[in-house]
Amino acid sequence: MKNLFKALNDQTRREILELLKEKEMTAGEIAEKFNISKPSISHHLDLLKRADLVSSVKKGQFVTYSINTTILEDLVSWVLTLKQDKDEN
Repeated sequence: MKNLFKALNDQTRREILELLKEKEMTAGEIAEKFNISKPSISHHLDLLKRADLVSSVKKGQFVTYSINTTILEDLVSWVLTLKQDKDEN
């Protein structure tokens, strides 16, 4: 969960997730949306992958990234259990 919170603690990575919420994209397509270097985008994507927030598939010479909402659903469920425990006391 440490990797998850680290990944979500950055505005650029949150914006990448917003883009991927709309559609799958290559690293180049993602990089076009930002005013930062392609290596920086790759670093952000790597951190998002380590946190299981995005997955990647190699399609020919390109790698396509997509959002993985399962980990977010797990996080929301966990947070809701914390709230429920508090409400029961």
